[in-house]
Amino acid sequence: MTTSTQPHPGIHLCSLKTSAPQSVQPGTAYQVVRFPFGSAESTDPHGMHQAVQPDGRTVTDWASDDRSGLIWPAVRGWGHLYAMLQWAEPTGATEYRDQFARDPLELAGPVDTTATEHRAPTVGGEYWTKVWGIVCNPGVPLAVRVTHNAGTPVNLTFAEFKLAIQPLAE
Repeated sequence: MTTSTQPHPGIHLCSLKTSAPQSVQPGTAYQVVRFPFGSAESTDPHGMHQAVQPDGRTVTDWASDDRSGLIWPAVRGWGHLYAMLQWAEPTGATEYRDQFARDPLELAGPVDTTATEHRAPTVGGEYWTKVWGIVCNPGVPLAVRVTHNAGTPVNLTFAEFKLAIQPLAE
């Protein structure tokens, strides 16, 4: 019996990961979580997270450009979104917020958010995962976004963002 680490041939996937701390400003405005490109990311066999983006723009510094947080779906389909978020502690925040967003930078139209969650701090560390299903389309990028209500910026110390698309029959 042969086992394979490759996904089903019809599944398109992208898996991003970073342990570089990202300073998140307090307030109600959500911030796109950014991810490095190339060999620093987990996997991108379908080219959905590239420095040269489908709309022709090139990201030169992933750590300062919100475009580095975008996954551009390769096909129209049913997308399974996943995120893992870990915050520095202690922070003084009484609420953490996270969400998935279609077109978070309003490149093709208005931002469309989903799976928004508001969470109170826990007695331990602030480590959360989330999963959501969404119809996705090429040309409409996806992102995970965060914010908090602490009195000062707080570091997001670890993040993962993943998309697996099952193409829709047309």
